[in-house]
Amino acid sequence: MQPRSVVLYIAMSLGGYIATEDHGLSFLSAVESPGEDYGYNEFIKTVDTVIMGRKTYDKVLTFGIAFPHRGRKSYVLSRSLTGRDENVEFYDGDIVDLIGSIRKNKGSNIFIDGGSELVFELMKRDLIDRFIISVIPTLLGGGIALFRSGRPSRSLRLTKTLSFPSGLVQLWYDRQ
Repeated sequence: MQPRSVVLYIAMSLGGYIATEDHGLSFLSAVESPGEDYGYNEFIKTVDTVIMGRKTYDKVLTFGIAFPHRGRKSYVLSRSLTGRDENVEFYDGDIVDLIGSIRKNKGSNIFIDGGSELVFELMKRDLIDRFIISVIPTLLGGGIALFRSGRPSRSLRLTKTLSFPSGLVQLWYDRQ
């Protein structure tokens, strides 16, 4: 049985920020193009489990749309919320235990849907198998960095690059 991969699929500015200081995402609109999803619909078919941080979950709820991961097992890491709601199960345990538990069962890949604190924890424990990073051709003056300082160094292998007319470049890396 092929192990279930943990995949970070995320967008960031050219300067490495996933949001502005006030958690704004309006810079993402710079690459909006009718009918273009930058491979998201194909990617999402490869996952059946989603893990996201609490701040990301709270931000998703402000979009005024249906929860985007309905039909998938979704976990939100939270120190204060417990139990579950109609969309997710809240989790306050060790991320290593959660991923280990998920991987014990047959299934598809595990989608890491932000944010920077979750990415930091996963990288500290070397749990991300694939990085799919869409680079938005915008330089923000500051913000929330995707890769925080203090994580271990990691060599990656570039497996795919895609460029789009909007200027978005998508980089696919696997850990070595």
